[in-house]
Amino acid sequence: MKRVFGVRKDKEPSASIQDASDRINKRGDNVDEKLRKLDAELIRYKEQIKKTRPGPAQEAIKARAMRILKQKRVYEGQRDMLYSQMFNLDQAKGLKDAQQTKSGQSSRSFFSTLFGIGCLPHERL
Repeated sequence: MKRVFGVRKDKEPSASIQDASDRINKRGDNVDEKLRKLDAELIRYKEQIKKTRPGPAQEAIKARAMRILKQKRVYEGQRDMLYSQMFNLDQAKGLKDAQQTKSGQSSRSFFSTLFGIGCLPHERL
């Protein structure tokens, strides 16, 4: 049967929350770098607009600057979306850590660390 259907492939381990967070952070850094380049280009166009006389040349530079501004707005939207995803992953990571902490502690050890006592509240009576 192995010849007909083949052998089951080993599954790769699924990505952890930390791996996903690292990838999103890397993409966010790339978008930030693109935004810095666009800012530098906008500054250059601004200087060119100041130096040129009003007319078709200045209007062409303004049109290029407007295209760069639109592109910058798109990149800013992507960056905001990536950082909101990063925030959500950090929240999920915190919940996962809290669940692991909660499952690792018994109620007795929880109250003893919380109140500094050796027994549960209902046992003190």
